[in-house]
This record gives sequence, structure tokens and C-alpha cells, in this order.
Amino acid sequence: MYRHLREAWKRPKDSYIDGVMRQRVIVWRRQPSTVRIDKPTRLDRARSLGYKAKKGFVVVRTRIRRGGRRKIRPVLGRRQKRMGVTKFTPAKSKRLIAEERTARKYPNLEVLNSYWVWQDGQHKWFEIILVDPSHPAIKSDKDVGWVAGKN
Repeated sequence: MYRHLREAWKRPKDSYIDGVMRQRVIVWRRQPSTVRIDKPTRLDRARSLGYKAKKGFVVVRTRIRRGGRRKIRPVLGRRQKRMGVTKFTPAKSKRLIAEERTARKYPNLEVLNSYWVWQDGQHKWFEIILVDPSHPAIKSDKDVGWVAGKN
């Protein structure tokens, strides 16, 4: 099953994923930018990144605006080439920004990993896998128990 899911998500425009996601995104656009969800949209990807369907694991979908950044134009004189207004590349990826925003919203949870879900003209959606380090099921888990070692 996971192999078929992975193949379908490799080229979503050519598989059934495109039609399903177009319908889902209509609902997602009306939701808040950060939404806690019951189960991952891409189960194969989430499991490969460490997600397990048990207590202590939380999945959150986060929406980020697409496109480059623009810096504020300097007031005093510089030649255009040195102003650094256009073609400004931020040091962080959109995925990292999504992870940081989610971590800020859920301060008691640790970010385990994240993955891309969908994008349209304005937004990108990522799903972030969070772990509760104080949960007994996480402390006793041999794979993600290292997260609880920080406390």
C-alpha cells in the first residue's frame, strides 16, 4: 500500500491525487493558517519521517505564503544594484519557516520532521510532525525516546 501511495505522490498531477487535493484545498483555504489534524494526509511520507499512530504524536498542517521576499527600500542614496530590494533570497526555506511557526504555537511539543503537502498560486501547505516529550509512550519509545532526554 505504501509503495502505491508513494508512486501516486511522486507525480500528483498525473495520478488521482490531483483531483482529490483540489477539492481539499478549497476547504483548507478557509481554515486558519495552522490546523491540528487527526491523521497525516501523506501517510507514507509521515511514516518514513518517524510518525507513529499512537499517543504523544501530533500532526499539524501549516500554510505559508508563496513567493520571494521584498526588503524595504533604503531612504538614503545607493546605486540600484546595491540597494538589495529585489531578488532578495532569505536564508530560511519555506519549510523551516513553517516548522518554526508551528513550534511557536505549540511550545510544549518538539518538532520531529515535516513534509510538503500541496501548493497553489498563493500558498504552500506543510504538515509538521510534533512529539510530546513528556508523554510516557514517547519516553518508552526506542525510536523517538531521545526527544524526551532533553528535559
